[in-house]
Amino acid sequence: MREAILTAIEKNSRIDIADLAAMLGASEVDVANEIAEMEKEHIICGYHTIINWDKTGDEKVSALIEVKVTPQRGMGFDAIAERIYNFSEVTSLYLMSGGFDFTVFIEGKTMKSVAKFVAEKLSPMEAVLSCSTHFVLKKYKDHGTAIEEEKLDERMQVSP
Repeated sequence: MREAILTAIEKNSRIDIADLAAMLGASEVDVANEIAEMEKEHIICGYHTIINWDKTGDEKVSALIEVKVTPQRGMGFDAIAERIYNFSEVTSLYLMSGGFDFTVFIEGKTMKSVAKFVAEKLSPMEAVLSCSTHFVLKKYKDHGTAIEEEKLDERMQVSP
């Protein structure tokens, strides 16, 4: 039942418990208890809304930063990761394989504020060897959700 609940709420975290219980053929109490248990175990870490900021009056700049670091003796990458993810600008942080160690996603009000974050907070960290910043120009899909409205096919049907 856990996997089915997780799959359903990952697609729609606002699904009603009654609807979810009906989909799973379980009682509402069992589903609610299972969700509460997964929250307690930190399997469910939060509920988020995906917003198309381009359609609001608020300007936001998103950037992906590739970061190379020197792991700390006895702590590996975890201590460095914790320092990075505690910055308020950081929205996501991943340990990577390949040519760099971390992928950091950040948001700022302007490109200048993103550059300032990299220059004044991220790059000066003792363990950081290098950073490569890539600005997001347009989001098409985020967390499995298409950002733009689905376009209708307005072509006329041709009959033989």
